[in-house]
Amino acid sequence: MRVYEAIVAGLEDVGVEAAFGGAGENAAGLMLALKHSRRIRPIITRHEQAASFMACGYAMYSGKLGFCFATAGPGAFNLFSGLAMAMSDSYPVLAVSGYAPRKWQGWGSLNETSGLGGTPDSRAMFAATTKKSFLLESAEDTFGVLEEAVNTAFEGRPGPVHLHVPLDLTERGIDVARTRPVRLDVPPVPPDPERVEEIASVLADALRERRRIVVLAGFGAIRSGAGPQIKQLIERFQIPLLTTLDGKGVVSETHPLALGVFSDSGHASAWKAFREADVVLCVGNSLNQHATFNYRRDLFDGKVLIHVNISEIEFRKAYQAEHTLLSDARPAVAALVEALERKVGDVPAADVSGKDYEARHITHLTGRIHPGELAQAIGRLLPARAVLLADAGAHLAWLGYYVDVEEGQNFRKAGSFGPMAGHVNGAIGLKVAHPDRTVVVGCGDGCYSLSGFELMTAVEHDIAVIWIIFDDQEFKLIKLYQLSEYLETGLVEFRNPDFAAYARACGADGYRVETLAEFEDAFRAALGSGRPTVIDARITRWAIPHYSPSPHGVIAGLVETIEDRLRGRDGARHE
Repeated sequence: MRVYEAIVAGLEDVGVEAAFGGAGENAAGLMLALKHSRRIRPIITRHEQAASFMACGYAMYSGKLGFCFATAGPGAFNLFSGLAMAMSDSYPVLAVSGYAPRKWQGWGSLNETSGLGGTPDSRAMFAATTKKSFLLESAEDTFGVLEEAVNTAFEGRPGPVHLHVPLDLTERGIDVARTRPVRLDVPPVPPDPERVEEIASVLADALRERRRIVVLAGFGAIRSGAGPQIKQLIERFQIPLLTTLDGKGVVSETHPLALGVFSDSGHASAWKAFREADVVLCVGNSLNQHATFNYRRDLFDGKVLIHVNISEIEFRKAYQAEHTLLSDARPAVAALVEALERKVGDVPAADVSGKDYEARHITHLTGRIHPGELAQAIGRLLPARAVLLADAGAHLAWLGYYVDVEEGQNFRKAGSFGPMAGHVNGAIGLKVAHPDRTVVVGCGDGCYSLSGFELMTAVEHDIAVIWIIFDDQEFKLIKLYQLSEYLETGLVEFRNPDFAAYARACGADGYRVETLAEFEDAFRAALGSGRPTVIDARITRWAIPHYSPSPHGVIAGLVETIEDRLRGRDGARHE
């Protein structure tokens, strides 16, 4: 068995069913090994960056290892964006890339990245964008190194790992003599019973004293499958639920105790509940920039912060919690519910405010489609168990604000690394992992233009993703930032092709829509076709996403912004 054949056998052992990669001489043996695999579906992309994003999409909700590969040198370097996304968004991903022959190290051979003789240092670069990067030193180490890499990807907070395979290990005559199964054996991260009792006592005291508690749930709660446990917690103890954008749908957003998204582009009902809370129970989130209004220093003043997370690193970032619980979210919340049952009797119904965004009227300023109404239409028509991905851009704020995610559906934005086109391409990997689920991408025209050519990959492999392009021919968020910061704009407008015609030229379905009715007809057709589809929705430029730099509301946020500018960026409010 040759080295790449051994790697494919090991991937089969741990349940990998798809491989996304770019063609190249250093990956040639891997491509052939994948061709002959009966369990792994190989998908060659137009660009390796897309392969890394597809691996993220594959891992997103499947609980399986995402796998991508590339040749040595520039092909390998194209994987970095997807691996950085996997790092920030907690996806278990393995990347395998070629490596120039070691016998020529330092000579500047083709694709050499040893760091010697004036060549780039790929080992350092992959070490900086993964949990761990490995260099395969000997063919006989293949199964052992692969097993360590795969288990590292899943341990604790999941993330990416990488394996260099030198070309000299793939030469004819070099075999892996001792074969063995690759085992995925990652121990669970259960909660410490003493910490559970401590936190349950704090919560029980707050309930008895009628102090207000809120739960703030993030993607970690979704990835853990903690939805039923969180629903049990909030219903039994009448605790309002807030989520980050990535936590949308952990409990159906139409649930009476679900008060919406807590973030700078979130809902006033969530902001109000947070402001009035005495205790904040954070479950499976990292309290990152947008969920904390740019790491607002007074955010938790006067509140008790309880933080549940699978990674201890999250406890040492911007906010120091009074109580921490290191655990996977699902067993942690289950343990807290059990402990609270022993301490708390009947709890009166929570007094919660209505959801401001449900009745919010959208004013038409032009004849073009309003992006808020486009988001509402997507939400109304989104099928059960569908996944809605939002790429980086203003459309993310519209989708996060106006789409109610029901139980069984999922919503995901590009995370803290925030790559444009991450989900334009990641959706293909997600659909491969979940062929029975509808996968819809809301993306900006800037995002789609970066890598929409992977539509050909979807067509070639019959992967029925639906891309909805919010088309206003400008970089909206950059434009808004320029206006806010510099009081002028520049280099943010561009011309688009006819995306629908392009889609049809590729063999996909394509629709260009200029009214809401046209969009709804096109979306229904796409949902029923089972084909890759691009919907080019021409939206108005004269619409600004719902946003506040303060949890005290839009007006208060504007006043604070003006005060900050008058006193300087490091004004007293942030001291």
